[in-house]
Amino acid sequence: MHDTAPTHPPRVGFVSLGCPKALTDSEAILTRLAAEGYDTSKTFDGADLVIVNTCGFIDDAVRESLDAIGEALAENGRVIVTGCLGARAGADGGNLVRQVHPKVLAVTGPHATEEVMDAVHRHAPKPHHPFIDLVPAAGIKLTPRHYAYLKISEGCNHRCTFCIIPSMRGDLVSRRVGDVLAEARLLFESGVKELLVVSQDTSAYGVDVKYRTGFFDGRPVRTRMLELCESLGALAAPHGAWVRLHYVYPYPHVDELLPLMASGRVLPYLDVPFQHSHPEVLRRMKRPASGERNLERLHAWRAACPELVVRSTFIAGFPGETESEFEHLLDFIREAQIDRAGCFAYSPVDGAAANALPDPVSAELREERRARVMAVAEQVSAQRLQRRVGATMQVLVDQASALGRRGGVGRTYADAPEIDGTVRLLPPEKASKTLKVGEFTRARIVQADGHDLIGLPI
Repeated sequence: MHDTAPTHPPRVGFVSLGCPKALTDSEAILTRLAAEGYDTSKTFDGADLVIVNTCGFIDDAVRESLDAIGEALAENGRVIVTGCLGARAGADGGNLVRQVHPKVLAVTGPHATEEVMDAVHRHAPKPHHPFIDLVPAAGIKLTPRHYAYLKISEGCNHRCTFCIIPSMRGDLVSRRVGDVLAEARLLFESGVKELLVVSQDTSAYGVDVKYRTGFFDGRPVRTRMLELCESLGALAAPHGAWVRLHYVYPYPHVDELLPLMASGRVLPYLDVPFQHSHPEVLRRMKRPASGERNLERLHAWRAACPELVVRSTFIAGFPGETESEFEHLLDFIREAQIDRAGCFAYSPVDGAAANALPDPVSAELREERRARVMAVAEQVSAQRLQRRVGATMQVLVDQASALGRRGGVGRTYADAPEIDGTVRLLPPEKASKTLKVGEFTRARIVQADGHDLIGLPI
């Protein structure tokens, strides 16, 4: 009598937490699972095991990740943990996840597709059947079909005192430029209309390999931010697609990108994590640039590309931050005219060097300063949004029911998905005008409303 193969392939439940960089790790794991014939699910019901991709950057993210692991253990019992939290040490130096949840099947750190698959093979084996196991050429995506994140490197060479990412993800490792461009082309060909470039430090792409020359389609391309963006813009153009840059440190060579933005080959949008403006606070943070130079650089960028939109993040209540240093930050946000800003109250993350700095700011004052930053940032943002009223803008449609006859929701070049504002699209006046998710429409901006715009499709 012969053993028979299971009638149904094993099912893997999947939970993805954290930033877009973690999301791309999740997509890589899901693509491998699909390629090997596993079923995947967002729920725990009927799953043979569950994978939880965690975040471990700040305390709230740690709690959310530990709670998600606990929920998966309670509902399913067979859990594999991956992601940043998997690399965190606990109080006694052992693995934090195993200390809190000793019943997990396996724990890996971030960017560990092979290790995760090894654990899956051990605990839910499934022989590969090359004739029936299929995966889309572009892989499995967790984002909507019309936009995708493209991770160009892993890790970071900076040692900012508030951050423990290098201890979890390691030093900068740039992906081969040919591989990055091949993935981008595949995404554009599969219908992606917006490519969001992400990493821990996008400006540093290629530093670790001394900007060596790689190859794509038989032609040489340097492993460097400018050449990468030129090539991405060229790949996007035939599809009318957008290329958006995230996590761009304000190094001098970023100036070289502004002509690409002014000509429309790359979106005139920069996500720059300034974190603060005062030189002394930046020194305590061990950030790679001073506040004065950042302000000068922003003015130069806007002179070169007047349409430029700048998003940033800031930390309020960093250890030792005086009222004068904090007021400097508020003045910077006003003078720099930051279009979109987020702010975190400083969080003393376990293992961060900043915890040892003198003169910590009380939790109450940290939160009060965070609220003050956001009040100023929202005032600046609202003023800048008001300038859009009356303009006709290109909008990428994210939501539209009944072909948009009742309106829809979209975004302009100034709005990254999930973190910025949206354009609420009114029902078109022309009966022949339709809206389709994943396609562009022209809209006349008729009103600014908080973080969002209201537009009439034309």
